[in-house]
Amino acid sequence: MLKVFDWQQFMASFFVLFAIIDIPGSLPYILSLRKRGKIIKPAKTAVMAFVMFMMFYVAGDAFLTLFGVDVPSFAVAGSLIIFVMATEMILDISIFKEASDTPKDISFFPIVFPLVAGAGALTTMLAIRSQFTPLNLILGVAANMVCVYLVLRTVDFIAKIVNPGILYMIKKFFGIILLTISIKLFTANIMLLLEKFWPHIS
Repeated sequence: MLKVFDWQQFMASFFVLFAIIDIPGSLPYILSLRKRGKIIKPAKTAVMAFVMFMMFYVAGDAFLTLFGVDVPSFAVAGSLIIFVMATEMILDISIFKEASDTPKDISFFPIVFPLVAGAGALTTMLAIRSQFTPLNLILGVAANMVCVYLVLRTVDFIAKIVNPGILYMIKKFFGIILLTISIKLFTANIMLLLEKFWPHIS
């Protein structure tokens, strides 16, 4: 039932999504974007990400079906974007090119999607939806958005107190972590797609 609050369910849903979203691990990438003059609005980002999670919670399957897209295909597409972002962090290159109409405010892309409410987090929420009551899962998502807000709110302060050399090493380390996540997300879902077209492949 919606009104039944369970502390254990709330904490479980929170930590599952926290591990997937991993907003602290995204700090080096966020800092690199800030150094390039990009604007990230913490409250706007947290609210948009929460709305996106809720949209997928209520109608995620129907939304993807409307466009003829299944969950594995969505996850594979998201993994490729994360792969490109990880490559930028590791190799110190810019793959996402600036255009004349590129907005300075990047609160939605690439912060909300795919960093916060990315393919991995959204598909995870759809997968665990049946394991938790609606109230506990929604509160778990909301608590994660509070964490997102706090991290984005303090990102400039963190940049000031942490040595640039340490930040550079952290950027490389989490670039590799992000690359690993993208590969894991890709391989897990590409097999599901292949099995869909070639049932005997497994």
